[in-house]
Amino acid sequence: MDEEVDPARRPAPVLVRLPPHLIVLFPGADRLVPLHARTVEEMVAGLDARWPGMGERLCDETPAIRRHINVFVDGRRARLATPLAPGADVFVITAISGG
Repeated sequence: MDEEVDPARRPAPVLVRLPPHLIVLFPGADRLVPLHARTVEEMVAGLDARWPGMGERLCDETPAIRRHINVFVDGRRARLATPLAPGADVFVITAISGG
């Protein structure tokens, strides 16, 4: 049985910053999302739980972060296994190309 964490003792959430090109695909999605997660992978799962399908936009089937997506945690490029400290600042950035 999972024990519920006392909200007063729960660590600060990370702050996820989503790109405009992504949030337009998910009605109700916010640009800034506070989320409790211990790794980037848990963060993606949390986003997908709120907005089904977002996980597939961020990760491929291997699973890994898609090639045209970059995730930065406190200014450093991250992978799915990257740990997230309470209060971390996470940027999700999409590459845009054109001619």
